[in-house]
Amino acid sequence: MTSDISMSQIATYRVQTVLKDGTAIHIRALRASDEADMLAAIARTGPQSLQSRFFVLKRHFSEKERAFFMDVDFSNHVALAARAEEQGRYAIIGGGRYVIVEPGRAEMAFVVVDAWQGRGVGSLLLRHLTDIAREQGVRELTAEVLSDNRPMRSVFAKAGFKPARSDDPRTVRLSLAL
Repeated sequence: MTSDISMSQIATYRVQTVLKDGTAIHIRALRASDEADMLAAIARTGPQSLQSRFFVLKRHFSEKERAFFMDVDFSNHVALAARAEEQGRYAIIGGGRYVIVEPGRAEMAFVVVDAWQGRGVGSLLLRHLTDIAREQGVRELTAEVLSDNRPMRSVFAKAGFKPARSDDPRTVRLSLAL
């Protein structure tokens, strides 16, 4: 299937948008130069939020994990960063990604810094990633969410994701046909 957005266009993806409270944010493709800012965002994210994202209490990342998160090819692995002004400079306040797990199907994941949760950052990242995935010919998006993570389950539900079978009773698998 041919796409309307090329890899290079996704790699330079950038939009300015506003949160539901009117705060301006930028959503753009994750860059290799974002690693320090991404790690700083993780440091500003609470243990409960990190456990909701990684399913284990996570504070530090191995070199292999860091390489995975930063080695985005904008074909099989697409990642966006949400940035906003904090204390006079732009900082990463959240991020989302999808990874192709089999032809036509990708798994998504998100994390939003605690101070920015509940303001629509995750919903905006989800919408932009879904649009990119659709343009790239992805036919299904999935996500694994901890059963007790009601806020993220709500974000996915509002975007049209439906519950699917999960092998793990602690998680809910959500799916969206594109």
